Amino acid sequence: MTAHTSHPSRWTRRKDTPAGPGYKWVALSNTTLGVLIATMDASIVIISLPAIFRGIGLDPLAPGNIGYLLWMILGYLLVSAVLVVVLGRLGDMYGRVKIYNLGFLIFACASVALSLDPFRAGAGAMWLILWRIVQAFGGSMLTANSAAILTDAFPTRQRGMALGINQITALAGQFLGLLAGGLLAAVDWRAVFWVSVPISITGTIWSYLSLRETSAGRPGRIDWLGNITFAAGAGILLAGITYGIQPYGSDATGWGNPWVLSGLIGGVVLLLLFCYVESRVADPMFTLALFKIRAFAAGNLAALLTAIARGGLQFMLIIWLQGIWLPLHGYAFEDTPLWAGIFMLPLTLGFLIAGPVSGYLSDRFGARMFSTTGLVVVAISFLGLLALPIDFDYGLFAALLLLNGLGQGMFSAPNTSSIMGSVPAEYRGVASGMRSTFQNSGTALSIGVFFSLMVSGLASSLPAALSSGLQAHGVPAGTAEHAASLPPVSTLFATFLGNNPIEHLLGSGGTLTHLTAAQHATLTGHTFFPQLVSGPFHHGLTIVFSVAAGMALVSALASALRGGPRPAQDNPPQSRPPAAAGPAPAEQRRSNAPS
Repeated sequence: MTAHTSHPSRWTRRKDTPAGPGYKWVALSNTTLGVLIATMDASIVIISLPAIFRGIGLDPLAPGNIGYLLWMILGYLLVSAVLVVVLGRLGDMYGRVKIYNLGFLIFACASVALSLDPFRAGAGAMWLILWRIVQAFGGSMLTANSAAILTDAFPTRQRGMALGINQITALAGQFLGLLAGGLLAAVDWRAVFWVSVPISITGTIWSYLSLRETSAGRPGRIDWLGNITFAAGAGILLAGITYGIQPYGSDATGWGNPWVLSGLIGGVVLLLLFCYVESRVADPMFTLALFKIRAFAAGNLAALLTAIARGGLQFMLIIWLQGIWLPLHGYAFEDTPLWAGIFMLPLTLGFLIAGPVSGYLSDRFGARMFSTTGLVVVAISFLGLLALPIDFDYGLFAALLLLNGLGQGMFSAPNTSSIMGSVPAEYRGVASGMRSTFQNSGTALSIGVFFSLMVSGLASSLPAALSSGLQAHGVPAGTAEHAASLPPVSTLFATFLGNNPIEHLLGSGGTLTHLTAAQHATLTGHTFFPQLVSGPFHHGLTIVFSVAAGMALVSALASALRGGPRPAQDNPPQSRPPAAAGPAPAEQRRSNAPS
């Protein structure tokens, strides 16, 4: 016993050793790796879904299987949106590094399980969906605590740069996941999940060996009622939005479905109950009093609206490139997922250029100027995309994508630094989780909002164009009318997954085999569907990008209202922010508010 006390283990000595001057760079590199792999895996399956479903023997576009397809994409996003606040709060209580390390371990185990799917058909899809949810749980532990770990590790004068690199890597990961998914799916569908295994295992070992707890945990009780009402409310609301984009009866979307309406209303009621609960408990999960800090409230509102607009941009660009532009330029439908990822690289490049630079400059000149200007640039790029013809010149398209990426990079890094720097040190974990919740919820909401807008635009003009176009090339009137009456969401998903929509609509009934060789070649060629759908699609695109530009301008207004730069201070106020139990002293409110 004495020997053990006199000679502590190397592990104990290492954990007791204070973090040295180089520790901040270790924290930056490790947490950046963590958020990169977490966000890449959020989007990597989008491009590779056709290969994944072919690998398990399931048609993702069969009416009964669209639910599997949606939950493969949205299950990860929904869990990320719901759990990050809880996990950030647990990081505040038990140690941010401890929760972060556990997240890397869970993520690694889930990645292994995903790559070893032993089932086929529906059972294989359910295996993937369930393990994607587990993977999202681990990823949420990473994203919920990474910003708080960096805020603890870096002094105020370098915090914007560090958070900028971390945040922009997270945003870039969403688009790099599209490219990686296209490349890996061409090799083997399991490779989409294999790629996460060595990275997550390396990150797990590295984080356990290198990261230190640089701030003391804040004792408290778990807010079970708040956790339950928030998770249930947010989950039911986002699930309702998910099913709202699926057809219901004769309607193109499901917003009239009683179950969807019940989910939307029930989710909102539960979230209102959650707010009431949080204003009454001693140790709330979601510290509502933080919204009394102007920089925190304005920054999160701007982040939510920008995330919705960014998600809409991501999905609309994929459909535009894969369903129309690339086929018009001679690319086979099955090759379009990979090339769509490649042609969208200017957007990622803009993130990577502007993020660290604006983060560094915001440390010196404040966040408001850079984040607000960035959002105005984003709005201008949306208006530029709105003005492009469907068959655009790629040089101008790439320039607008680069401009959009630069604007988002200018906004995201300073905005994150402003949010995290505005709260007392002991609330950084929950603040990081709240920030991630708004961002992840925005991405999930964008799918419901923009797919609904696009489907509504297509539903008004696509059926007539499709029916007349098919009949003009020899398809019997009854078959053409039936194909045109199918929900536009199926056609939209076909282009989204790199499938030829005409083959999907006509192939199963044997109609194509009764046409002449010339008619068959025309209908299934590269140009028939893109030319047919370009008019209806442009109508929907006009609605989508107009709404996205409006959201960016509202975000810019919110960003401008965040207040001026805070004076630099390495040790933010340690006192509780204004809590529900009673108002804080005026001196504390002034110390927490931006100057």
